[in-house]
Amino acid sequence: MGEILEIDNLTKSFDGNVILNNISFKLKKGEVVVVLGPSGCGKSTFLRCINGLETIDSGEIRLDDARIDNNKAELPRIRQRIGMVFQSYDLFPHKNVLDNITLAPVKVQKRNKKEAEEEALLLLDRVGLRNKAKSYERQLSGGQKQRVAIVRSLIMHPEILLFDEVTAALDPEMVREVLEVILELAKEGKTMLIVTHEMEFARAVADRIIFMESGNIIEESTPKEFFSNPKTERAKAFINTFHYDAK
Repeated sequence: MGEILEIDNLTKSFDGNVILNNISFKLKKGEVVVVLGPSGCGKSTFLRCINGLETIDSGEIRLDDARIDNNKAELPRIRQRIGMVFQSYDLFPHKNVLDNITLAPVKVQKRNKKEAEEEALLLLDRVGLRNKAKSYERQLSGGQKQRVAIVRSLIMHPEILLFDEVTAALDPEMVREVLEVILELAKEGKTMLIVTHEMEFARAVADRIIFMESGNIIEESTPKEFFSNPKTERAKAFINTFHYDAK
């Protein structure tokens, strides 16, 4: 399949510090790419630039025929084509689950409220949360909140889904329920770009791994190649930090 997302020579700095250094990257329709790397290497900023949440210093970001970078007039429309799920959930505490999910399709996409609610219930059923439709954020576990956040993105019918460390704030028991939802989306052929520190999940879900260090993509390969035979010493050291020898 052809590329749905193309990035050419992307550069981004904060206060003179280079966060993304001349990055070029392509994502094919239906592909799942996992972004790995140490904290502070630019992974989250990379996703935020793709979604137009950060302006860029130079380069181009294209979603099919649309330029994302610094396109203020078209950005709200383009952003509807990109779903992003954060680790912080960002649910409105004064609205119940159903209202949180249907707010954007009704207000932004001008969809019929009843139809949006029907679709929301179907999506909640898929992630095992239909019985929580009338619940509020304070009544949900962390894993349930994150699954609601995923449904909130799915109902907008995005062409690409971006996941930024969606399990980082969760207790270990809640991590699996969220990752299983993302694995199911991968099986359905959703196009996804995922930042995670869950190595076994990355190995299971990814078609391709990219490894970042200091704002650069320094390695790119299949999961099998990356985890069994990384090309760079930096990637080897990174993988080894997740292995512990019993003393």
